[in-house]
Amino acid sequence: MKTQTTFAVLIAVTLALGACSPWSNASKAGAEKAGAETAKHQVSHAIKGRETATGSFKGLSNHMTTGTASIIRSGDTWTVSLGSDFTFDGAPDPYVAFGNHGKVTKGTNFAKLKRNKGAQAYPVPAALDVGDYLEVYLWCKKFSVPLGVARLALTR
Repeated sequence: MKTQTTFAVLIAVTLALGACSPWSNASKAGAEKAGAETAKHQVSHAIKGRETATGSFKGLSNHMTTGTASIIRSGDTWTVSLGSDFTFDGAPDPYVAFGNHGKVTKGTNFAKLKRNKGAQAYPVPAALDVGDYLEVYLWCKKFSVPLGVARLALTR
């Protein structure tokens, strides 16, 4: 009986900790859509009490994109900040956008990239809730292709 109780407590703690993880991968075969919704709400909940989330870029669609992207909160406003280590090999119409699970979310490309190298900041429009997204993208608006992605992780 004592072993069963201990085992039940361990399972409950494991499930509770897994549910609190803002970056848990809840989308398994057959449950991808439900998992995306769960992850979206977990991210939103987690970021509200934090100052930043950060990720490192990797290039997409045969483009070189490197460096860091951070989400920074100042009062009630949010900013996407590209670090001084940011570099991009160039494209005709690059924008900063958000997405989840390897895909840019339609309608989130909110700021044209200022330059291909170095630190820069982009205020996030109030209509976009940063807590809804797991990734920052560089998105080619002209050709509708991703140029780079930075998967976000909460900073502690």
